[in-house]
Amino acid sequence: MLVGLNVIDDESYQSYRDEMTPILLSHGGGFGYDFEISEVLKSRTEAPINRLFTIYFSNEDSMNLFFLNEEYLEIKERNFEKAVTDTTIIATYGR
Repeated sequence: MLVGLNVIDDESYQSYRDEMTPILLSHGGGFGYDFEISEVLKSRTEAPINRLFTIYFSNEDSMNLFFLNEEYLEIKERNFEKAVTDTTIIATYGR
């Protein structure tokens, strides 16, 4: 997946990443690339983007199980929700 975010609290976002990464790895996932960006030249959305990354999984089922994981959802609620105002899924698994 290619994901764009608007991160407004770097410390909380880093806590989110640190806490969720072991769960991500246990579901066969990981991060491929991660960028902080200062300017978006073209976008198909009005949502601002200042962070861009790729996240991968061994298959679509693993991805779905990860995003439904209760521990992950608790971490997301605790850290991600206050750190990120906008999420843009630019590309994902196709069917």
